[in-house]
Amino acid sequence: MIKTRVSDLLGIEYPILKGGMVWVSNSRLTAAVSNAGGLGVMGIGAMDMDTFAKELEALKGMTDKPFGVSCPLIRPDYETMLGAAIESGVNVIVTSAGNPAKVNRMLLDAGVTAIHVVANVRMAKKVEDLGYHMVVAEGFEAGGHNGRDELTTFTLVPQVVDAVSIPVIAAGGIADARGMVAAFALGAEGIQMGTRFVATRESPVHDNFKMAIVNARDTDTTITGRAFSDPTRVIKNAFTEKIIDAERKGVDPAKILEMIGSDRTYIGSVKGDLQNGSLMSGQVAGMIKELKSVQEVMEDIILGLGPVIGRLSDTFKTLPG
Repeated sequence: MIKTRVSDLLGIEYPILKGGMVWVSNSRLTAAVSNAGGLGVMGIGAMDMDTFAKELEALKGMTDKPFGVSCPLIRPDYETMLGAAIESGVNVIVTSAGNPAKVNRMLLDAGVTAIHVVANVRMAKKVEDLGYHMVVAEGFEAGGHNGRDELTTFTLVPQVVDAVSIPVIAAGGIADARGMVAAFALGAEGIQMGTRFVATRESPVHDNFKMAIVNARDTDTTITGRAFSDPTRVIKNAFTEKIIDAERKGVDPAKILEMIGSDRTYIGSVKGDLQNGSLMSGQVAGMIKELKSVQEVMEDIILGLGPVIGRLSDTFKTLPG
């Protein structure tokens, strides 16, 4: 067990959370993370109400450990979805991609543990003022939709830690024990991982997507969406080249959105179209060299902490004091 305020508040063995990723964070993957000692978080951003109800029922049947639900606040029906989650007994809710002031009273009055994902210090302070229990500080290395300020995890986390008194969970660029130790050195009390859990055997995405992560090099992700203030980190492919080229040429953002169309994430994640889909992945993909089970991923991190900490201890043992 690793005892921090994050693990204490969530009632979990290890302060490791799975990001609530669209088309990825279904009931099976969520349960696997919870059963391995972390906090599985089911992403309901792309689910309709019927799918959510079925997935939640399945999740409850696969684990008796704590889990959470993640909902982006850009969904027009976010209040309905969160209300259904609360009524169904979900007691950990992660919000993102929107104004947390829209739902803080709903969450706090329901007695759930409320967590919000932020990308800068100003929003972290607001989250604390609104009564949220924890904050995820997600750096620009992360896959998917990122903050417009482009702050990296290494710079964002310590500034958020210094600015708030609630526990901080670090996200973006973390996939192993080294990343967890680094995050804790910056003041975090937990970590959130996304890309590492995409490339697991329990992950529901297409094998093509999983292997694209496993085969990725350090420079194989890029950012699209800057033209319309929605920076999104994805694996490079023909689709991203087309969009970035249009952005460079100054094509009207509305026309670029037309070029993107709908369901690009579904096309990449579920259908496995590596050239025409959007493959959301963090820069950490370059570190992931093998498809593993969730249990193996968790064990690798926990068992790897000792050697990393020991090496650091040996390095700094001659310091005065």
